[in-house]
Amino acid sequence: MTSRPALGKIGVWTAALKANSVPSEQVSEAAAELDELGYGTIWLGGNPSPDQVGHLLEATSRITIATGILSIWDHEAAYVAERHSALNAAHGGRFLLGLGVSHSALAGERYRRPYTAMKEYLTELDSAPAPVPAAQRVLAALGPKMLELSRDRAAGAHPYLVTPEHTAKARDILGKEAVLAPELKVVLDTDPERARATARGYLSHYLALPNYTNNFLRLGFEDEDFVDGGSDRLISAMFALGDAQTIRSRVEEFLAAGADHVALQVVTESPMTDLPRAQWRTLAEALPLDKD
Repeated sequence: MTSRPALGKIGVWTAALKANSVPSEQVSEAAAELDELGYGTIWLGGNPSPDQVGHLLEATSRITIATGILSIWDHEAAYVAERHSALNAAHGGRFLLGLGVSHSALAGERYRRPYTAMKEYLTELDSAPAPVPAAQRVLAALGPKMLELSRDRAAGAHPYLVTPEHTAKARDILGKEAVLAPELKVVLDTDPERARATARGYLSHYLALPNYTNNFLRLGFEDEDFVDGGSDRLISAMFALGDAQTIRSRVEEFLAAGADHVALQVVTESPMTDLPRAQWRTLAEALPLDKD
C-alpha cells in the first residue's frame, strides 16, 4: 500500500456507541473521552451504517473511527462510497471502512459465494463516482483467501475473535506492508471463575456461527471445546482475563506476533449496550497508547 491508515497501537471495539439503545449525548461524551485518553481508533461494531460513524466523527477531533464491521449484504456499495467520501472530506480523513461478509445465520438467503461477493463489492467501491481507496478500507478476514484479498485489495485485515497464533499466520500471508489489526476481548476481573463466566456468556453466541468455529478448528481446537459456552482452554485463548497488567501482557503477545494494532473489546454482562468508561480509563493507564 502507498499509505497506511492511522490506527495507533491500541483501539477500542464497541457496539454500544452505535447509539441504538444509548442516549446520543452519552455516546458523544464517551467517544470524546476515548479520543482524549489517547486511543488510536474506535471500532464501531454491530454492522454500523456510515451515518452512525458520522455521529462519532462529529464528537471527536483526532481519533480514527472505523466500522468493525459493515456487512456487505446490508449496505449498498454506492451509498457507502458516497458517505465515506463526504465524511472523510468533512473530518480530516478519519473514517476507515471495515468490511465483512458477516454470517449465513445473519444474512440468510443472501449469503452466497461470500468471497466472490466481497470481490464484487470492492469493485463497486472502486468504480463509484467517489471511489473508496484501497488504503482506506480493511477486511474482516479469518481464512487464507480473505487474508490474501485484504492484502491485495485493501489496506489490510481486521480479524475478530482470534489468537496471537492466528495473528502470526495472518502476518505471514499479509506480508510486511499490509495492516493487521486483530480484535481482542477482555474481561477486567481478577476473580478467575467469575471472569470465565462473563466470557462464556458472551462467547456462546459466536459458537453458533460456523465462520468462527471453523477458524477455531484451523487453530487446533476440537468440537468438544465448543460445548456449554466454550471450554476453559478456548476461553483462555480467546479472551484476556484479569487485571490491567494481565491485559497488557496479552496485547504485547499480539503485537509480538505481528499485529500493528489491537482493538480491545471490554466484555461485561451486557457488552452490546454497556459503556464501560471506567474500564477504558483503567486500560488507558496501563497500555502503550500514542498520547500527545
